[in-house]
Amino acid sequence: MKNTKFPQSGRARAVIERVSPEIDGGSFPIKRTTGEEVVVEADVFTDGHDKLSCRLLHRPAGADKWSEIAMAHQGNDCWQASFNVSGLGRHEYTVVAWVDRFLTWRHDISRREDEADILAALKVGIVLVEAAAQRAKGAKAETAALALKNWAAELSAATTPQARQLMAQSESLAELMAAHAERLFVTEYRRVLEVTVEIERARFSTWYEIFPRSCLTEGATHGSFAGVIEQLPYIAAMGFDVLYLPPIHPIGRGFRKGPNNSLKAGPNDHGSPWAIGAAEGGHREIHAELGSAEDFRRLVTEARSAGLEVAMDIAYQCSPDHPYVAQHPEWFRHRPDGSIQYAENPPKKYQDIYPFDYESDDWQALWAELKGVVDHWIGEGVRIFRVDNPHTKPFPFWGWLISAVQAEHPDTIFLAEAFTRPKIMHRLAKLGFTQSYTYFTWRNTKEELTEYFTELAQHDSREYFRPNLWPNTPDILPEFLQYGGRAGFMLRVALAATLGANYGIYGPAYELMEHEAIKPGSEEYLNSEKYQLRKRDLSQPDSLESYITRLNQIRRDNPALQSDWNLRFHPIDNPLMLCYSKTDGEETLVMVANLDPHNTQAGWIELPLEELGVLPEASFQAHDLLSGARFLWQGERNFVRLDPQASPLHILRLRRRVRSERDFDYFL
Repeated sequence: MKNTKFPQSGRARAVIERVSPEIDGGSFPIKRTTGEEVVVEADVFTDGHDKLSCRLLHRPAGADKWSEIAMAHQGNDCWQASFNVSGLGRHEYTVVAWVDRFLTWRHDISRREDEADILAALKVGIVLVEAAAQRAKGAKAETAALALKNWAAELSAATTPQARQLMAQSESLAELMAAHAERLFVTEYRRVLEVTVEIERARFSTWYEIFPRSCLTEGATHGSFAGVIEQLPYIAAMGFDVLYLPPIHPIGRGFRKGPNNSLKAGPNDHGSPWAIGAAEGGHREIHAELGSAEDFRRLVTEARSAGLEVAMDIAYQCSPDHPYVAQHPEWFRHRPDGSIQYAENPPKKYQDIYPFDYESDDWQALWAELKGVVDHWIGEGVRIFRVDNPHTKPFPFWGWLISAVQAEHPDTIFLAEAFTRPKIMHRLAKLGFTQSYTYFTWRNTKEELTEYFTELAQHDSREYFRPNLWPNTPDILPEFLQYGGRAGFMLRVALAATLGANYGIYGPAYELMEHEAIKPGSEEYLNSEKYQLRKRDLSQPDSLESYITRLNQIRRDNPALQSDWNLRFHPIDNPLMLCYSKTDGEETLVMVANLDPHNTQAGWIELPLEELGVLPEASFQAHDLLSGARFLWQGERNFVRLDPQASPLHILRLRRRVRSERDFDYFL
């Protein structure tokens, strides 16, 4: 026996497996916003027939004490409990379990029939209850200790064995015993898991992208922050709550691009805002024609007063004129001839952009400087950052930066503009990006939309991947919008607004339905705002301003549209139509879309009425929140017809028809 090694936990008989949610073995936290629920499940079992107690533990990260919740047995050795998160930042949770001698005894005595067996079992139970009374010590536990002593006395009383057998099943006794349980040989789950708790806007937001340099005030030849401030009432009235600005920094002059991405720029051409840096400064400075730092702070303040939060673009790249190039040449890759390597995506060449070399020997100083850029703009009042092409920077860098920033400012939001391969997009989300761009921009058919959004809403990845849906961006004019006409623009923004809780548009290009590509087969805008100023008339009579305003008002008024997880698709017998629903509490919204922007389509939808809170035998009203139309339906199958020129989508609030005490009909 000298060489025999016994496990330290050899008497801990409970087994804990398959705890969820758990991302990659606990390597990454799940995500929630304040007030949201975390539902935890685990497979917990033991050998033999003994009964278990199972507890969910949770606490703010760094706290000394755990809060504890009893987990309920769901059958097949699956246990479940939930907790709500409140404070911002990291929270922790885990699961513990043990063989519960009292619960085992309680179950055992309930099956005994012989009086002698019952009396023998009662003696065992009395000892357990008396021991619990001894454990209940201290001023706050005096009442419990007395109650447990009384229970022990009653179990010993001279009543019939059968009466005392029934007494052993008391829920009051079980609650007292659970509160003062004998926790011998506890099994602890091998990991403490984490949840990142963020502000509500992380879950529900409505973004509007605008180029400040195109926001011209009266008589000006270049846009400014003052021009953006003039447009704030227009943007806020449409119902947006995030105002996203592309880079606002000085623009390099070396290799500056001209209109439509031409290689040669004229003396009056403005270049791309993403070619960051000039003699005037870099990522912490502001393009002089946009205004001063004080002007920017005024914009942030005025936007906030209008209900808008300013989001900034973080693009970690430099023009050849950026001060970093001269001050820190070691932060860039060099060709054999000594020149700095510019960005390429063959056959495209971006001579006006120098990417950083994250493998530089001076990488730690580079990381610290790039975090300093974020810190600077947080100091200027910005709390939301849209990150340009994060998939072209190292994963460890993002994990470090986001964690470090949110440790100091947990109300900070990072949106990943990563139109790349799925696994890379998901890795970035796991590393901490609050929201993520998606493939919605290119998902047009019924099959594509159903498959993709079922994944986003119901797959385990929803625990960390929050989609933000964009029907267009300055980089992407999808083919659908090029040829879909007004109905196509209405459809795509309505789908974005109702399929996802977070969505955005690049405006005013969107509401003014700009749809000309630079050439056939391209997704680049003709006369792209990325390379030139665009002065627009926002009062155009055919603008979608009022339509978008109504969509956003419906989103604000209906909590069902403020979540991603409640999305469900339903059958409709027309392949060019899509039907889906979202439910929150007693509220149910059903969306029906005509995916053909050119022709009227009709079909029969099938709704699981009981799941949606409607009695199958009762008639009910479907109220279209977009048009105001009301339809009286009955049964699971109902007919829908949509003319895309009027509106390609219904947002139907289901209202149940009931009978009042005064014998007339009304709707709930």
